[in-house]
Amino acid sequence: MMSMHPLDEAIDLHTIAPHEFTGATHPAYANMVGPFGGTTSAQLLQSAMLHPERLGEPVALTVNFAAPVADGMIRFLARPVRTNRSTQHWIIEAHQTEGVVATATAVFAVRRETWSDVEAVMPAHVPAPDAVPRMPVKGMPAWPQRYDMRFVEGAFPAAFDEQEQAHSRSTLWVRDEPERAMDFASLVAISDSFFPRIYIRRRRRALIGTVSLTTYFHADSALLAQVGTRHVLGVAKALNYRHGYFDQTGELWSPEGQLLASTHQLVYFKD
Repeated sequence: MMSMHPLDEAIDLHTIAPHEFTGATHPAYANMVGPFGGTTSAQLLQSAMLHPERLGEPVALTVNFAAPVADGMIRFLARPVRTNRSTQHWIIEAHQTEGVVATATAVFAVRRETWSDVEAVMPAHVPAPDAVPRMPVKGMPAWPQRYDMRFVEGAFPAAFDEQEQAHSRSTLWVRDEPERAMDFASLVAISDSFFPRIYIRRRRRALIGTVSLTTYFHADSALLAQVGTRHVLGVAKALNYRHGYFDQTGELWSPEGQLLASTHQLVYFKD
């Protein structure tokens, strides 16, 4: 019998009442303090995905991290607050003993065929994943070990030598480790796998915490099925650092050049 993938274990939620689910943090996705935020985002999304009133597939998810998530049980409240003919709006909460630790809003939709185009540009002349070495993960928290990351540029520094860089841009191939067929849960988690840009830019330690994370899903389930277990290409950069906060943007591309998701997050930092 095949064992369950760690991400599937992490998003294995159980219905306990109408609109209410329970789950738990997972040691495979532990961070330095608490769980990897991408896993928490995937759990919040999963509570809506499992809801019997769900309409369509996710097109947007915004997660606000209200307090540190402690290791242990989490209770999720997910309810659709407005259902239209083709869109559905959700409010989702994550509760622990001390109260609300995260809130989320989500938009689901029934997609239809329309004229399509993409103005974002996938990086050109990027070597294939097999031509790029995997980032060493020895000594890192658990969650980076759950991803096969192969940096083309802007790698996480091997040492914090405080040599400030001109920019924080990273380009990398990434996939779940062990391999897992991509779906919306893994896509939203990978959208948070870009290391905080201040580490890349300043190459020094800083206390950080994601405050708000928004992911836009440009792919439907059929396109994600085409990606399968292959690497996707990630691109990330910061836009502004000021007064203890910075924002960073990211893109995730299929090997064939389809934009799967874009993400934007606001991060608190303290030197």
